[in-house]
Amino acid sequence: MADSRKTGSRIVGVVWTVVKFVLTVISLTVVGYAVFALVYTSPEEKRLKAENEAYEAVFPEYESRLDTIEADIERLVRKDDIIYKDIFHAEPPQQDPVSSLDIFFGSDSIPDSKLVFYTAGKADRLIGEAARVDSLFRTIASALRNPKLVLPPMSLPLDSLNYTQVAAGTGIKTNPFYTTDANHKGVDFIVSQGAPVYAAADGIVSSVQHSRRGEGNTVSIKHAGGYVTRYLHLREISVQQGQSVRKGRPIGTAGMSGNSYAPHLHYEVHRDSLVLDPLNYIFASVTPEEYSNMVYMAAHTRQSMD
Repeated sequence: MADSRKTGSRIVGVVWTVVKFVLTVISLTVVGYAVFALVYTSPEEKRLKAENEAYEAVFPEYESRLDTIEADIERLVRKDDIIYKDIFHAEPPQQDPVSSLDIFFGSDSIPDSKLVFYTAGKADRLIGEAARVDSLFRTIASALRNPKLVLPPMSLPLDSLNYTQVAAGTGIKTNPFYTTDANHKGVDFIVSQGAPVYAAADGIVSSVQHSRRGEGNTVSIKHAGGYVTRYLHLREISVQQGQSVRKGRPIGTAGMSGNSYAPHLHYEVHRDSLVLDPLNYIFASVTPEEYSNMVYMAAHTRQSMD
């Protein structure tokens, strides 16, 4: 009996020794790994750390650029709304004010039930909005089939125009001769001397002016619907007052007659004595990207050329 007890004690002692050895090895391994991780940095960790530092350095710049882009997008949205109203005489579809889902960025504490509720509500609004937009386009298509519908002048008055040739647009601009702010009633297109200028739509030449002052050599064309287009600072004029012209017919050449800082075409659109923004009517003649750049250039060019 005594021998059995001694044998059992020896077995327990051996087992306990083994357990202590294993625990010691595990503890040393954990401590060693922790020390190794603190002291040694792998190439991948170094690369990620360098990337993070680079991102931290450029983040403020990108944040500033993002603010600028957001402001430009808001301005283009407002511009698009104005164009929609001018062309289709209807209220433009409204955007979802939380469509970007910014309210959820940086937060993981919103319950799934609320996200589902928001998503379902947004889906319902989008379905309703799609139906409203579809109704608007049906109204537009119906109006376009009406032979009595009068569209504004929507063609470019110049050949191969790109956004780099767009200078000051409508609004308050700095006059290059008097260096004071003045109301600029059109948009300036930078072109070379002698570049052909075309009628933006069918109409009748209502006025031809030859002058070395002010607006210089000018042609005004009256169009259906009360629209009038004006072409200023021409070098040569090839039409006469009272003459009927078709869209795309050459009416003269660009120049710098009158008070002109450089060769260009100053182009205006009026309707029933109201001054309109010509850029609102040329979007169908260029690509969306080109048009966006044109609007940007016209808005940010502070000094006019006449």
